[in-house]
Amino acid sequence: MSVVVVTDSTASLDPEVAARRGVTVVPLQVIVDDDALVEGEPGATPGAVAQALRDKRSVSTSRPTPETFAATYARLAEEGATAVLSIHLSSDVSGTFESAQVAARRTDIPVTCVDTRQVGVATGYAALSAQDVIDGGGSVEEATAAAHRRAAEAVTYLYVDTLEYLRRGGRIGSAAALLGGALAVKPLLGIEEGVVATLEKVRTSARAIARLEALAAEAAGERAVEVTIAHLDSPDRAAEMADRVREELAEQLADREVRFTELGAVLGAHVGPGMLAICVAPLLTD
Repeated sequence: MSVVVVTDSTASLDPEVAARRGVTVVPLQVIVDDDALVEGEPGATPGAVAQALRDKRSVSTSRPTPETFAATYARLAEEGATAVLSIHLSSDVSGTFESAQVAARRTDIPVTCVDTRQVGVATGYAALSAQDVIDGGGSVEEATAAAHRRAAEAVTYLYVDTLEYLRRGGRIGSAAALLGGALAVKPLLGIEEGVVATLEKVRTSARAIARLEALAAEAAGERAVEVTIAHLDSPDRAAEMADRVREELAEQLADREVRFTELGAVLGAHVGPGMLAICVAPLLTD
C-alpha cells in the first residue's frame, strides 16, 4: 500500500522538509482587501501580511475548498497513492478539516482525516510523526494513532502584542480582548482543547517572553523534545529566545536544534506583528 500524508499550510512545514519527506501541503488563502491570495504567493507572505495589518487594511483568511482537497486526493491517486492520511489544524478554529472530510467522501481511494486539535507547528509535528510511521512500514491506523498522540502531547504557548487581531477573526472572545487593552497588559495564550485560550497576563513584553520560556521548560520536563520558535516580524526577539531555550533545554534537546521560523501568512493574519510562539513536542516513545 502506498500511503501519502497530506497537511495544510498552517502546519508551518519548511517546503524543503515537506518535499523531502513526501508530505503534500494544501495551502489556505489570505484575503487582503478584495484580493484572495494563496498562502506563500506574493502579497500573501508573512511580511506582506504584517505590513497590511499595520496599514489597517482588511485582512482575513479562507480555508481550502472541498474541491481543492478532492483535486489533491485525485492527483495523488493518479500518481500511485492507494490511501491518504490528511492531517489538519483544529476544526474549532478553521473549516479546513471539514473541507477535507467532505472531499474524502468524494475520493475513490481511502482518505483518513485527522483533526489534531492544534494550531500551527504542532500540526506539522503530527504530520511528520505520521510520515515516520509510514516510512517504517506501518499501517494507516498506526500512523493515525501517532499523529493523534504527537498532537496531544505537544504544547504551544504564544505572546501577542494585542488580542485585537484574534478578536477580529473570532478566534478569541471579545471580552478578553477588551479586558487586555483596558489593563494595558501583555497576554500569554495557549492552545487548549482545540481553541486559543488566554493563560496569563503580565505587565511587560520582557516578562511575557520570560514567562513563555519558563512554561516551555515546564512542559518539556525531563523528556526528549523537539522545539520550534515562531514569530511574525520579530526575528531579533525570536532569535534571542531560541538561544536561551537552546541553553535551558540542552539535555532534553540532545543534538536536535531549536527550529526557528517565521509564522505563515494565514496564522499571522490572526495574531499580528510582534507575535512570538514556542511549541514543545515530546518525541514519541514505544
